[in-house]
Amino acid sequence: MSQGVGVNLQDVWIRFGDFVAVREANVDIEGGSFFSFLGPSGCGKTTILRAVSGFLEPSDGKILIGGNDMAGIGPNKRPTALIFQNLALFPLMKVWENITFSLEVQGVGAADRRKRADELLDMIALAGQGDKLPSELSGGQKQRVAIARALCASPDVLLLDEPLSALDLKLRQHMRTELRQIQQRVGITFIYITHDQGEALTMSDNVAVMRHGIIDQIADGQSIYDDPATPFVASFVGENNVFRGKVKSIENGMAIISTNRTGDLHARVGTSARETMKVGDKAMIFIRPEALSIAETNSASNHRIKALVTNEEFEGQAYNVFLEGGEGKEIKMSLVNQGKIRQSSMGKDMFLEYDPEQSIVLPEGELANE
Repeated sequence: MSQGVGVNLQDVWIRFGDFVAVREANVDIEGGSFFSFLGPSGCGKTTILRAVSGFLEPSDGKILIGGNDMAGIGPNKRPTALIFQNLALFPLMKVWENITFSLEVQGVGAADRRKRADELLDMIALAGQGDKLPSELSGGQKQRVAIARALCASPDVLLLDEPLSALDLKLRQHMRTELRQIQQRVGITFIYITHDQGEALTMSDNVAVMRHGIIDQIADGQSIYDDPATPFVASFVGENNVFRGKVKSIENGMAIISTNRTGDLHARVGTSARETMKVGDKAMIFIRPEALSIAETNSASNHRIKALVTNEEFEGQAYNVFLEGGEGKEIKMSLVNQGKIRQSSMGKDMFLEYDPEQSIVLPEGELANE
């Protein structure tokens, strides 16, 4: 099996007439890593994948694979393999024949092909399933066969375009773990396209979050979740309560924001904004539902919010409490289910508390749901 090689996008622009699908993308993907492009539909992530695979030429910029410029090199000549959403398994071929189709095209004999298929079936935990037809497999098993077929071509880079989107939730969650384990076993570079943040955060070494053809942030999953670079990333990855206001003071990486609905709130300035944010700037504070808790006392402070409980939902592992803050501001709090009956707080006023270090201040900007 080939070891993964690095993939580099250098000032890549992709245009379709007057429409800019990808704008000045600069990405360095380390060889042997699992890298995801995450974003809503139409943000340009699949367009980037098609450019890396050779089905599309960039309008400007370079794509390097293993340090080699891919300009003018078609899909069949690149060291990549692509797995589509629909998997495209051949329905009348046995599983082992599907897996080794690329070797058959190269003229490799049946005995050698079968041996290679059995090795790959063992690797994807489907040993002994080679003589079945694809119709006899479950959705997750078909997914693994598609991966084995792609790996049979010994690519340096495996490209995956939302391959789990057709599976049900539990199977998707199971396949996330499977995919990551397969990637770690084979050691090649995986580039994964998804709009599902759970997939991206669970599997990836690094994630690029995209909007409108622009890459907003590239970082590991925890950094993207805990230290988003823009309001779009903060509101797209996970849930967040947003409070708008102006910067009242900044000291030692912490800011007090004067909000129009909730009074003064104290929070950590996001790393991306530390060099530029100043007093008087319009700003947004992001506080995740799980970072809020019920305050022990009702005294006001700049990390407490007074709100009225309007709805409660029991989700099994958590209680989601919906509240109305000043002037109708909706706030969500998630409380861990500790296995005890919880008294309803419907219609009650309460003070919510949060750790200023667990909240983040960023310059005012576009949110994911706007």
